[in-house]
Amino acid sequence: MATQRSTGKQRGGAETNTNDSEEKSKARTSKVVFASLILDLLGFTVILPLFPALLEYYAQHDTSGLYAACLSYVTYYQNLFGVPARFHSVLFGGLLGSLFSLLQFLFSPLTGALSDIYGRKPIFLCTLVGVAVSYGLWAAASNFALFVVARIVGGAAKGNVSLAYSIMTDVFDEKTRARGMALIGVAFSIGFTIGPSVGAAFSRWGSTGWFAASAIYALVLALANIVFFAVAFKESLPQNKRRRNVGARVSEAWELVNPRALFSFKSVKGLSVEERGRLVHLGRVYFLYLFLYSGLEFTLTFVTHHKHSYDSLDQGRMFSYLGLVMAVTQGGFMRKVKAGNEKSTAQWVAEFGNFNLYNLHLPPTHAGSSMMVPCLTAMASCHGAASHKGTLLGIWRSLGALARAFGPVVMSIGFWYLGAERCYVVGGCAMVLPLLMLRAY
Repeated sequence: MATQRSTGKQRGGAETNTNDSEEKSKARTSKVVFASLILDLLGFTVILPLFPALLEYYAQHDTSGLYAACLSYVTYYQNLFGVPARFHSVLFGGLLGSLFSLLQFLFSPLTGALSDIYGRKPIFLCTLVGVAVSYGLWAAASNFALFVVARIVGGAAKGNVSLAYSIMTDVFDEKTRARGMALIGVAFSIGFTIGPSVGAAFSRWGSTGWFAASAIYALVLALANIVFFAVAFKESLPQNKRRRNVGARVSEAWELVNPRALFSFKSVKGLSVEERGRLVHLGRVYFLYLFLYSGLEFTLTFVTHHKHSYDSLDQGRMFSYLGLVMAVTQGGFMRKVKAGNEKSTAQWVAEFGNFNLYNLHLPPTHAGSSMMVPCLTAMASCHGAASHKGTLLGIWRSLGALARAFGPVVMSIGFWYLGAERCYVVGGCAMVLPLLMLRAY
């Protein structure tokens, strides 16, 4: 009897030690991913306040001929519609912004599929190397063609964020997964609070008009990130959990870039006709909201540059302030939203954000967006069986990426053709549509 008790205690102690070891491993993995994302986002956000000045530089100093070729094409429509030449940089910026997001939309599912087969660590490192190469190209981009190549490489390689979500899914169960997702949100807040102003400060160094000092700063962060992740990260997807059927996994990845499959949530099985209809409706609300908001957000730097003469340092301060607003909102107010209240919260912040968008009151508008997206995501996660949550949220992220791929270019065309005032009035009025659609949900 005493022997049995002793054996039971030993087993209990072994289980406790195993649980403690697993918790420490989860904490270590999440901290490594968190630190890696901060390094990545500090470099990624560097360029945000520099876009208007970058494009104005290439308009005057491009030696590749690409800017002139694009300009001759745009000039035809400028004369046709009577658009001011000073808005050409807005149009080019929108095209570059959408190109980056479109490549991210196309390549992220493939990156995720490869990581399911070969493991998270090698694919994550490949994306970090691609990001570093893009910054190196930017640092050397004395002409517009090389800068465009840098953006193409950066967009195609920007799959590390989606992989970060996959890693959190590996190490946390459904009950504790929110902790991992919250860490990713905090990393974004820190990156967008600090990165733009630091990048703008570096832009004052050196004499190159393409801001090589800022690019080198981003490159150093990217190289440090590669070394850190290679040394500190322990593979989160063991061999026995990896996918074996390459063709099937790539086919699943294709459904994440097929708009028809995305909007119908085709890959989410086991839904009733009514529930699928509600999920499809909510997906359209999410897509339309992000499509409009991402376009208005992207053109913000050009509005402040053309109407208020903001330089790169002013733009950096603005983005840092908005990042701080996002951090306070997500870290404070969102934590107090109770389960089941997401719809009413989303409706309230949408109404509040629309009112302030008309008046260009940026902090309330940005605060509304930082609450709207998590609320809609939480509502979507209530649909479907537990075994299909990962698939559902993967489709959800792809819908958001697709919206961000087309929002900037469409809104930039509107800015170019209509001007800032009418563009923002039309965009602000259109933001009422997702609110009305949400009420019908």
